[in-house]
Amino acid sequence: QVQLVESGGGLVQPGGSLRLSCAASGSISSIYVMGWHRQAPGKQRELVAAIISGGTTNYADSVKGRFTISRDAAKNTVYLQMNSLKPEDTAVYYCNRRDYNGGAYWGQGTQVTVSS
Repeated sequence: QVQLVESGGGLVQPGGSLRLSCAASGSISSIYVMGWHRQAPGKQRELVAAIISGGTTNYADSVKGRFTISRDAAKNTVYLQMNSLKPEDTAVYYCNRRDYNGGAYWGQGTQVTVSS
């Protein structure tokens, strides 16, 4: 059974940092790409960052230079290090997994609030 368990959200002041974690389980060898998306109130869900199985990463323009996606293969975990956070980064962040066979899975979401 495929599961994605997220952690690490919370409240942080502008300019602060947070690290999100997403632990994957189930058919690990089938994973093609893992990523983080976010959805702010009244807005569409958008891609924030992704890491492909070979290690290639890509980022939304709005987070380049501030966010870093990485993975620990031994722990089957993907991280999103978020620095220099801004109020506009406030959203529910979702971990996403896409498999080579086309399967797509979502985590339950974790709230990130950037506010003074």
